[in-house]
Amino acid sequence: MPVRHFLSLLDLSSEGLKALIEHAIDVKKSLRAGISHTPLTGKVMAMIFEKSSTRTRVSFESGMSQLGGHAMFLSPRDIQLGRGEPLEDSARVISSMVDCVMIRTFGHDRLETFATASSKPVINALTDKLHPCQLLADMQTWFELRGDINGATVAWIGDGNNMCHSYINAARRFGFDLNIACPAEYKPDADIVAEAGDRISLSHDPQEAAQNADLIVTDVWASMGQEDEQQARKRIFSAFQVNQDIMQLADKDALFMHCLPAHRGEEVSAEVIDGPQSVVWQEAENRLHAQKALLELLINGHF
Repeated sequence: MPVRHFLSLLDLSSEGLKALIEHAIDVKKSLRAGISHTPLTGKVMAMIFEKSSTRTRVSFESGMSQLGGHAMFLSPRDIQLGRGEPLEDSARVISSMVDCVMIRTFGHDRLETFATASSKPVINALTDKLHPCQLLADMQTWFELRGDINGATVAWIGDGNNMCHSYINAARRFGFDLNIACPAEYKPDADIVAEAGDRISLSHDPQEAAQNADLIVTDVWASMGQEDEQQARKRIFSAFQVNQDIMQLADKDALFMHCLPAHRGEEVSAEVIDGPQSVVWQEAENRLHAQKALLELLINGHF
């Protein structure tokens, strides 16, 4: 039986993703009710961080522990990944000793190379191309608050980055329409956009994208590794801030999401992220629950 990886939302069907989210919601309820749920007792996950993170480490490590297993943190200082040893060799060795591997790295090709040689499931915890685990949390948050997102309108405002790409894939799998507004020189990958067909509307006008949207989403203007572009990006993206004027163009019950960390006064105003339409804290917590459901599925093959 081939190993099942989670490198992209497209690795699961629409039905599979919805089932995962439903299970994540149940797992969250059980945790809050104090009900023990330890289907991964005796299992070990290797967490490879070539790119640091707060939410990713805490959510995966806590989640594995709550499921009865153990998470092993591996930084570039701890292992020889790609330093004198081919990625494929590292993948063969590491996967022979653990039950799952989570990788947070820069180039998506590194993740794919590792997964090809791994004998155990590999999870994309973020690459420069995609961030599918965050979308599981975002979709869980929407389902908890609004029900099925099929037929809704989502507005992505800002950089055509890995989060934008994952929202494009989510539109394909969950059946919502996605309005993307970004500067002309920061558009999402053309192939990813083309594969989504008429689910996607691409423009350079945030007001147009926000019109009657049910959900407004943004991200930082300069991601990790782009610090030297910070000032230039601030000038280029200045018209793409999500503020109260943007939110007023959306549906009156629209929600606001952000994967965090956020820079108040840049990509989002304080009054929006700290306001009543913002669900960023529920969204952040749901990284834990959605990933627990994912770990169960990949390691045990079922919920």
